[in-house]
Amino acid sequence: VPFAGWTLPLHYGQGHLQSHLHTRRHCSLFDVSHMLQTLVYGRDRIRFMESLVVGDIAELKPGQGTLTLLTNEKGGITDDLIVTNTSEDHLYVVSNAACADKDLAILRDRAAQLQATGSDVHLEVSDNALLALQGPSMARVLQAGLSDDLAKLSFMNSISTTVFGVPGCRVTRCGYTGEDGVEISVPAARAVELAEQLLGVPDVWLAGLAARDSLRLEAGLCLYGNDIDETVTPAEAGLMWTLGKRRRVAMDFPGAAVIMAQVKQKPRRKRVGLTSVGPAIRPHMAILGPEGRPVGAGWAPFTSPYPHIPGTVTSGCPSPCLGKNIAMGYVEAAHSRAGTELTVEVRKKQHPAVITKMPFVPTQYYMAK
Repeated sequence: VPFAGWTLPLHYGQGHLQSHLHTRRHCSLFDVSHMLQTLVYGRDRIRFMESLVVGDIAELKPGQGTLTLLTNEKGGITDDLIVTNTSEDHLYVVSNAACADKDLAILRDRAAQLQATGSDVHLEVSDNALLALQGPSMARVLQAGLSDDLAKLSFMNSISTTVFGVPGCRVTRCGYTGEDGVEISVPAARAVELAEQLLGVPDVWLAGLAARDSLRLEAGLCLYGNDIDETVTPAEAGLMWTLGKRRRVAMDFPGAAVIMAQVKQKPRRKRVGLTSVGPAIRPHMAILGPEGRPVGAGWAPFTSPYPHIPGTVTSGCPSPCLGKNIAMGYVEAAHSRAGTELTVEVRKKQHPAVITKMPFVPTQYYMAK
């Protein structure tokens, strides 16, 4: 299927359901080379990055990374991305494919502004491939091809190493499935070789976009363009945990005044999880209150192609692990408490739904002892 200018597989030989469950029980290999990988060099690289994102990049230890948000002056989310403070002399940034052109333009423009005032910062776009190995047997599979001890590598930490004889790889313990996993940045010329090595283990199956989407939804993770975009703030999206304490006080990131005012006054709408039985819940469906009106009636809509007006589903699918429907959407804050009973309109009929805490399926992120 078309995806952000790429042609990507929905699934391989196995169907979506089997692929999803295999990832939860064993492990799967995802080709995520469509994502943008950028290296940021120079002595002012941390100041440069913090002028664009909400996270506390300065506090990251060597090899440590964080999920952070690129924001605009209105407090909206331009992209969610991972920034790693490598043990070498640069920051390693992974951005969403759908935002690659936009993000790169923002990064380059800001770098040029700082360079014009004498700052030392420059960017390099990596042409590496990116492979994600995700699932409970990941560590056993990958350890066979590593001299480094994976037991010492915690969630959101990264090393530069040789993987199954392929040098120059960056292994980061992260991923978007909720399982223990890694993303491996590998020189493009040897990506197929590494993938074939990993797929030589019977436990490892190839997985496509369909499983990636249902796995991330079970884990309560946002998909950019569906659940978050430039019209949604971190406070509304439930992503305030990405704001470093120091950054909240300094208020030195784009949109800080808007975001922190929302925190103080409480946002009027919130991203929530929903569960239901019956017909599947899909994006764009209406979320209705007890009296049958949208839980966002009277809300002034944003000029956005994405459905973030309260009372609209943004992501939804039947959960392979839970055997019921799961979804995310935005509702007025008054309706956002877990356990609140609402309805979702499916094919002009109303079906009961309940506000549910996320993640829907417990996450298995690995923390070294």
